[in-house]
Amino acid sequence: MRISRRRPAVAVFVTLGVLLAVVAVTLNISWISINRDSVLALVLGVPFFLLLVGGVILNTIFLVREIRRNERHDSFINAVTHELKTPIASIRLYLETLQKRDVTEEQRQQFYRTMHEDSDRLIATVEQVLKAGEIGQRARSRIRIPIDMAKLTLECVEITRSRHHLPEAAIQFEAPDYTAALRVRGNPEEIRTIVMNVLDNAVKYSKGNPQIKVRLSLDYGAWIQLIVKDKGIGIPQAHLKRIFRRFYRVPSLSSMRVKGTGLGLFLVRALAREHGGDAVAESAGEGKGATIRIQLPRILPGTEE
Repeated sequence: MRISRRRPAVAVFVTLGVLLAVVAVTLNISWISINRDSVLALVLGVPFFLLLVGGVILNTIFLVREIRRNERHDSFINAVTHELKTPIASIRLYLETLQKRDVTEEQRQQFYRTMHEDSDRLIATVEQVLKAGEIGQRARSRIRIPIDMAKLTLECVEITRSRHHLPEAAIQFEAPDYTAALRVRGNPEEIRTIVMNVLDNAVKYSKGNPQIKVRLSLDYGAWIQLIVKDKGIGIPQAHLKRIFRRFYRVPSLSSMRVKGTGLGLFLVRALAREHGGDAVAESAGEGKGATIRIQLPRILPGTEE
């Protein structure tokens, strides 16, 4: 694999950078020793060598980051290819079966349901890629409308249950009695994307037995918090901030072959920030579940116009 080939390259660049820095420091010390009686030589030489060392270090950091960015890009391409190819192959197989064989009406309806689910998965992958490409490239002056977060979140919970064939108890939704106050101003499609991506992640990383709690609350009266808590495989502490990067997937978790493109949580944070909010992740570690908190500015009474 390309990623395994690049790991030695990272080690080579780091080693080369360290050696060059050591050589530069050695030359700097030698220069100072030789020219310690020359004030002009010291004034000109010391800053030059410091710049040289700094340049070597920065260049090494840049190269290592570029290699890792390319690794994530390759992982993304592989994931998207799989996410596109699998449902297409499935739909084609069922179509060929319907074309070449006589099947019962019950089997036919089952095939139709499966193809519909595969087409939904295909559309969701394409939409994620398109939305990720739009981030930061859209005009800021877009029309936004008041959105009932309780209603929208409940709709997303029901869609997630249906999509993953989950019982009602698998995802518990809790909202305060004053749900009329839980309104934000934004793009309904984008807010729906935020909620759906968080819920889908919670289901995918729950080891086949989701126990998910979804809660809406007010924070200091000015913010609405959406909290999605699961009891799944958790997130290592070192990766809690990195999971919101474009294409990023936790190495130890991606080895579990969970389907995904590495764009879900990137879209969650990017869209939340475009709406004046933010997203953070919490976890006690692997095997201890995870919590995603989405914070969005609330529409205050008297400011809905």
